[in-house]
Amino acid sequence: MTTMPPPSSTTVSPSCTTCASLLHELQIIWDEIGENDGERDKILLQLEQECLDIYRRKVKNTRKYKADLHQLLADAKAEIANLVSALGENASLFSPGKGPLKQQIFAVNPVLDELRLKKQERMKGFYETESQIARICIEIAGNDRSIDSADPEIDERDLTVKRLGELKSHLKELQNEKSLRLQKVNSSIKTIHELSVVMSIDFFKTVNDVHPSLSDPSKAQSKSISNDTLARLTSTIHSLQQEKQQRLEKLQGLGRKLIELWDLMDTPADERRLDHVTTLISASVDNVSRLGCLADDVIEQTEVEAERLNVLKASKMKELVFKRQNELEEIYRGVHMDVDSDAARQILISLIESGNVDMSDLLGSMDDQITKAKEQALSRKDILDRVEKWKFASEEEQWLDEYEKDDNRYSAGRGAHKNLKRAEKARALVSKIPSMVESLNSKVKAWELERKIPFLYDKAPLLHTLEEYAVLRRERDEEKRRSREQKRLQEQFIAEQEALYGSRSANKKPLGLSTSANTMVGTPTARRGANPFSHHANSTGKQRRESRAHNVTPVNYVALSKEDSVSRGC
Repeated sequence: MTTMPPPSSTTVSPSCTTCASLLHELQIIWDEIGENDGERDKILLQLEQECLDIYRRKVKNTRKYKADLHQLLADAKAEIANLVSALGENASLFSPGKGPLKQQIFAVNPVLDELRLKKQERMKGFYETESQIARICIEIAGNDRSIDSADPEIDERDLTVKRLGELKSHLKELQNEKSLRLQKVNSSIKTIHELSVVMSIDFFKTVNDVHPSLSDPSKAQSKSISNDTLARLTSTIHSLQQEKQQRLEKLQGLGRKLIELWDLMDTPADERRLDHVTTLISASVDNVSRLGCLADDVIEQTEVEAERLNVLKASKMKELVFKRQNELEEIYRGVHMDVDSDAARQILISLIESGNVDMSDLLGSMDDQITKAKEQALSRKDILDRVEKWKFASEEEQWLDEYEKDDNRYSAGRGAHKNLKRAEKARALVSKIPSMVESLNSKVKAWELERKIPFLYDKAPLLHTLEEYAVLRRERDEEKRRSREQKRLQEQFIAEQEALYGSRSANKKPLGLSTSANTMVGTPTARRGANPFSHHANSTGKQRRESRAHNVTPVNYVALSKEDSVSRGC
């Protein structure tokens, strides 16, 4: 048992209170109380025990505190290690060093705060990048309802700059793809707008049916770019292009029909309406872009006009047929070809009234005949020009013959000098008649040899006319020769008579001269039958039959088989 120091009579100041002073004060009190030693020892033992308990608790708490500091430091170091690993930082730059626990913890906290701040900033970058990636992926996938709720899950174990760069690179690729898709969408919308304008289709309804975002101009950057939208845009464009092609083909068919009916009925240019339709006949589908030119109402209007013309066509067709016949006959008359107009018209009337022939085919057949007639007329032109020159020369020859028989042709009457000049020109022209006839003969023979048919002129073969003219010319020349010889003999006889009997018979008129000489100086009247073409007016029946056999133009108004066409065309 510990001996307690004797109690002091002085009271210890509270500011200087210690365990020894308190124990001393306790002994003084016990002395005053008269506490026995046993009780005193018991109380002192209890005090010692209580002190031990306090120390133990203190030590225990201190140990726990130390353990907490160790754990805190360990957690900080672990967190630093995780952050350094996640952020991809250099671990040596963030070592806490050696020393007491509190010193180490004091050194770790700024490092940890710095790394946490870096993580926070890096997480923000990852979140923004992955949010944009998720949004674009959702847009491409076409799940529009998930765009606003897109919340990306970030892997905090890998927050390195490399990983963030890869994500940003991926984001860039997705942004480029989005831009390309947006360009495709805008291009498709533009194409649909162009097609809608041409066909007068509701553009906004069309694109709204593809996706509602496409019809809102205020959502230029939020248009749907999904695969489904692109596919539906492509399908819509294809459908509209097919519709455009079909409408164009329909209008082109109607336009050709209109032109055919206009031409068929000789419709004047100012009455040919819907010229904006006929201009599309030769246009390709890619070149048709005029506003509303393929609209439904345009097609309907064209159909109505075509139907109206069809009704009108039936009433005008007969008139057109006979107009073509008149044109054909006029061509034949213009080149001196024979055609049996009455028979041809009777055939046309029978065909029209029978109703067994298509009027368009009939008009087409007549157009073909007109074309052939024009070609034949063109082939005859050179010969006909030469015939006209020959006819004119022959007429001048007849006039010259009559003129030279006029004894008063040299009188000083009015107009005598004009007849002299005409006679001079006529003699020059008459001298060329043989070469004209010879050249004309050669041309006609060449023409007939090439076409294997005789060249008819006013229902008679031109070669026969030329031969008859040659015979008439020889007879006329012989008659002139005989006339000159007779005149010479008469003059010789008169001269002999004058020599025998004097000038008694000088006042008599020479034998054979007309007593009614043409005292009016002018153009003599041609003799009947002198013109080479008048001879055929009185030709024999055999010649007329030959002329009919070769000259009547065959009528072929309806489509014939190849064999019939050949047999009737010969």
